[in-house]
Amino acid sequence: MPVTLKPWLFIALCVGLLACGPQVPVQAPQTVIDLPANGEIGGALSGGPETPVALETDYLDGTDWPAAELASGDAYLDCGARPELDEGRIVDAADAVEWVEPGNVLLKDLSFAALEQAVGTCAASNRLRLHYSGKIATDFTTLMERVAKIATRKQIDERVLDIDSAGGHVEDAMKSGDAIGASRWTVRVSPDANCHSACVLILAAGDHRDIAGRVGVHRMLRVGSAATTRAELTQELREVYAQMKDYLERNGAAVTIADLMMTVPNRKLRMLTREELMEYGLEGANAVQDDLERIQLARKCGDDFVRRKDDYDRAFTRQCANIGQDLEAKQSCGLELLEGFGFPDDKCPVESPLSQQEVKPAATDQAGLE
Repeated sequence: MPVTLKPWLFIALCVGLLACGPQVPVQAPQTVIDLPANGEIGGALSGGPETPVALETDYLDGTDWPAAELASGDAYLDCGARPELDEGRIVDAADAVEWVEPGNVLLKDLSFAALEQAVGTCAASNRLRLHYSGKIATDFTTLMERVAKIATRKQIDERVLDIDSAGGHVEDAMKSGDAIGASRWTVRVSPDANCHSACVLILAAGDHRDIAGRVGVHRMLRVGSAATTRAELTQELREVYAQMKDYLERNGAAVTIADLMMTVPNRKLRMLTREELMEYGLEGANAVQDDLERIQLARKCGDDFVRRKDDYDRAFTRQCANIGQDLEAKQSCGLELLEGFGFPDDKCPVESPLSQQEVKPAATDQAGLE
């Protein structure tokens, strides 16, 4: 005898199945992708021949720098409008730099004379934007150290590294990152750029990170390994793994990144989501640098100043940051808020909000670099 379902029971079964028809499975975001079999870099490289020790800071204070050239990638400077270049003259010191297009200078020679001339063209705008596309290697470290040194000499405060890299040597990435972290850089990954493998360590070093491109990590690949067992290979990587964890910690980034670089196969790439970039400390303001600046500000201007400035920043974000693209309107809004928070401060007028009569863009505005 056929069994008939009561109407309420039939409805309950349908609800339990979400629908009474064929179900389409929900597709999870693809976070692990395959790399081409003939890819040039099969992992974040570690080991190999010893790289030269980074030049000492006091030696770089001089002008007699050893000869060096950038061979691992392409780098050029974008300093904004420079009247002395408007007529299309080639900026060339012993074939050191080459004219690319108005505002852009391609770097070849990393000697003192070459970089002083190239970076010096940015002094008038007080803005230096260094574009780099290529591998993370020893010459990239030299590039970052030397450009930062000349920028300091020329008192160029705004420094931006726009990077596009498939990765390279982990040890060189950490040396480069230490140079970046000591010289106040914003690090950007543009929409059409990648920051993969060891490049992720460069992101950790920036004072501020603006990421619109793709970021991914995978396992380190030991160069010249003599290992014959898993235990031996793990032992070879253990020292650099410990160094990487220490590096991430001192830059305010999660050691989870180091764990991923020990677990994701080197022929695959673990893409990081926007939420993970924030969670792992790779997006936005660097937490360690932010703490350091607050400590220094409190030491100079007092805890009450820091509290009032925090309150002002929150009020500005609520009331002024979303007015639109009209910078004058944002500035007027911000100026109207100052008095209510006791600004400008008599003790620290320069450190007070809008002391330069400028409106800082919201954090999501990619630091107004476009």
